[in-house]
Amino acid sequence: MTSGLVAEALRRVPLPAAVIEVQPPNGRTLVNFDTNFFTAAGDLDRTITLLGQQVDLQISAASYTWVFGDGQSLQTTSPGAAYPQLDVTHRYLGAGEVEVRVDVTYTAQFSVEGGPFAPVPGSVTVAGGPEPLQVVEARPTLVG
Repeated sequence: MTSGLVAEALRRVPLPAAVIEVQPPNGRTLVNFDTNFFTAAGDLDRTITLLGQQVDLQISAASYTWVFGDGQSLQTTSPGAAYPQLDVTHRYLGAGEVEVRVDVTYTAQFSVEGGPFAPVPGSVTVAGGPEPLQVVEARPTLVG
């Protein structure tokens, strides 16, 4: 069994699209405010059969590409984290509607019939589903 054959099979393994989480929640954020992003996408184990042999895959989330919907993006090795950690943030400079998403690039190792693990060449990137986000400008109000 060649690693190239396993690499082709890995591209056919259904991998889940990452769901992006945004803070503040409820689909709204403020202009000039650090908006926090994170996802739960991570490592996976899968077993497939190739040429009649059991192949175990250890699939790792190697990188995350955060697409902020305003022409900016960021690549990290972190899935981000919920507040107060603020691992992945973005500051929008203008108001409007944007669509945000996170794409995950996976790498893998494989084992044939319980043998030692070896790296699978290449990677597979799964695009996340877009989530709408409304960027609004705060309006100061005097109260007395």
